[in-house]
Amino acid sequence: MKTVKVGFAMCGSFCTFSKALEQMEILIKLGYDVIPVMSFNAYSTDTRFGKANDICDKIRELCQKDIICTIKDAEPIGPKKITDIMLVAPCTGNTLAKLANAVTDTPVTMAVKSHLRQQKPVVITVATNDALGASAQNIGKLMNTRHYYFVPFGQDNPYEKPNSLVADFSLIPDTLRSAIDHRQLQPVLI
Repeated sequence: MKTVKVGFAMCGSFCTFSKALEQMEILIKLGYDVIPVMSFNAYSTDTRFGKANDICDKIRELCQKDIICTIKDAEPIGPKKITDIMLVAPCTGNTLAKLANAVTDTPVTMAVKSHLRQQKPVVITVATNDALGASAQNIGKLMNTRHYYFVPFGQDNPYEKPNSLVADFSLIPDTLRSAIDHRQLQPVLI
């Protein structure tokens, strides 16, 4: 059986990095070849959730690869057929908007754009405080765009953050398997 090459693109929803890294490790244990991609902010910003250098070191150790962290390095993903599937985990409201409106100004958005040249699946792992606000239209647009699939998501804290949605990161492996078969894992709203 062919090893599936997963582009694992991370955006700046820093509070979900631990969940993302846990799933990265699981995917590697499941036999996926994980190619790490990080947005400028995800790659370089220290937060209360961790130091950027420590997070990047852990990713390099897990994947045994350098991180794609520039637009220039992300561009060849499609033409060189580097990935079979692209996972954006976490995917912020900012990146949702850029993907929905074809804005390519970060390593992650370039990686997705380049990957889509192959007409292969992109899996979105929503993590945004405005998903039921301004980002709702972008989620809807991407849900109706060919080759996009979503890790099932729901409200993470409806009383304190009523517009916030976060994907169930533990469903990433199942969502990848479904997306490879060009199916949306259901139910998408949990």
